[in-house]
Amino acid sequence: MLDNSVWRQYNKENNFRQMIARFCKENIDTLIHDDKALYAVLKAKLTKKELRLFAMDSAQLDSNELKAAFDYNDEDLDKSKFKLYKKLKQDKVRLDFRASSLDYSE
Repeated sequence: MLDNSVWRQYNKENNFRQMIARFCKENIDTLIHDDKALYAVLKAKLTKKELRLFAMDSAQLDSNELKAAFDYNDEDLDKSKFKLYKKLKQDKVRLDFRASSLDYSE
């Protein structure tokens, strides 16, 4: 599942659920249970560049690799990471990852 996703380009496992829970300060049990639906919300909430940065940073790639991939200097990389993780902590983004945000019955 999600084998051709941006996430899987940089991570061996689909561990984005754990990363979302960690950075959004959410309990992993409250997140959307379906990986495809959760990943779709993640894609909808982040820009392509932010999603790629999130995947690469979560894979713990060297900062030089991140800077080369995005053509950033140290300051730009730090600003982009700060903006990304700040966005993930915002209520309007964070709450959409919860299972209760889905409006269909299981």
